[in-house]
Amino acid sequence: MAKERIDDPVMKAVQERFEASGLTQQALGEKMGYAAQSARQAVSQFLHSGDPHISMLRRFADAMGIAVTTLLKN
Repeated sequence: MAKERIDDPVMKAVQERFEASGLTQQALGEKMGYAAQSARQAVSQFLHSGDPHISMLRRFADAMGIAVTTLLKN
């Protein structure tokens, strides 16, 4: 299956950080504060979002241990 092309620079930064982290979607979702039952699905929806809410970017940044502004600088 071919990878989706991500045009949005913020979501491209998110995707790159996620891939470099080595985390699974499940593990990332749990670090973002989602219950185990919904963690993977929540992250999948987030990663495929073309226009994420700032609250999701904050959760992601917190889980990655970075400032949300790091994602916005691209």
